[in-house]
Formats: sequence, C-alpha cells, structure tokens
Amino acid sequence: MTNRAQSNPWLATRSRTGREYDAPYEARAAAGIDIHGEANFIRQLLAEKFKQLAPTALRVLDAGCGTGRTGIELARHGCQVVGVDLDEEMLKQARKKAPLLDWRQADLSTVELGTTFDCIVMAGNVMIFVTPGTEAAVLSNMARHLAPGGLLVAAFELNPPAWSELTLASYDQLAHAAGLTLVESWASWDREPWYPHSHYAVSVHVKT
Repeated sequence: MTNRAQSNPWLATRSRTGREYDAPYEARAAAGIDIHGEANFIRQLLAEKFKQLAPTALRVLDAGCGTGRTGIELARHGCQVVGVDLDEEMLKQARKKAPLLDWRQADLSTVELGTTFDCIVMAGNVMIFVTPGTEAAVLSNMARHLAPGGLLVAAFELNPPAWSELTLASYDQLAHAAGLTLVESWASWDREPWYPHSHYAVSVHVKT
C-alpha cells in the first residue's frame, strides 16, 4: 500500500470496486426509486441562482466524484461537468459509464484545473474522507476554482468516523477563512431544515 493510500482514509478503507459501489444505486433505480437527490438539489439551486443562464452555460466541478453518479446526471441536464477524485478505481467506473466527460485523478487539496466553475459539489461525505489535516487546503483550493458568485455545496455526516474531527461549525469556519460566505445549511438534499441535533448537513457557501 502506498503512503498516500495509508494516509487517506478513503483509500485505506475502501473495500469495493466501482462496479460494486454502484450496484445498490442501480438496484434502487431499477425499482423506480429516484437516486439523484444530490443532482436534483444542485439543479434547483442553480436555477434559482443563475436564472438568466441556460444550463449549458453552467460549469460544475464534481469534487470527489467517485463513480460519477451526480456529475453524470448533471451533465445529462446540460451542465458542463468536470469530475475529480483521488481514487482511480472509482474513476474507472465513471469513465466506463460516461467516457465523453472530463474525469481527472487528483487530490482536491492540490488539483489545478486551469479554469473556474459556477458550482462545486462535494457530495457523499467527501469532506470527512479527505486526508486528515488537508481540510483547510481543500476548501482554499476549491474556493480558488470558483468564479465570483459561484457556489460551493458540501454534504457530510455530523457523526464522522474516528479519523475526522470535522463539525458543521468547523467546516463553516474553514470556508469563511477561504473567502466564502454561508448561504444556508439544510439537514438533507430535500432541504429539510437543519437543527443542532441533525445528523447530516448540506451546506452552501458563495464566493463573493
């Protein structure tokens, strides 16, 4: 195991292939269940924020994209999507499902994409699976990749694994330090109100 795999909790603990990771979602979709709550939320958010723009004009970074479920759905609705993930195994599955999209293997704390985005999405507990100690660098780098007025959306469990000390308050402090302003936090992708006892947070910040 490489040093990077040892230090990053996702690489150190991931036991499924990309195909195996996708299987439960595919089963739910086959049963008629909507598996795109994250993309639905983002689409609604973008429609509210960028009413004057056509979907094809909106640039979205799926940061910590995994097998690409959210990014592929956003691209299907016209967004220009780039996906970045540290795990080549997950990206292999994303490339198989959507070979024409732009998938990059990189660390979110250091990736340089040479462009800015209208929205950056960190779904699927990305922030509690980044390498411990890089949280501030990740948020600073994501803020650098946002266009003025762009939105950063991150969602994560508030009872994190032992390796993470991230709370919603500490996340918001790091985002503020990176030059981002809190818009609102919800307790789910369905926009349930967030309360101090909530176990999950979907937090939206804007680059002003």
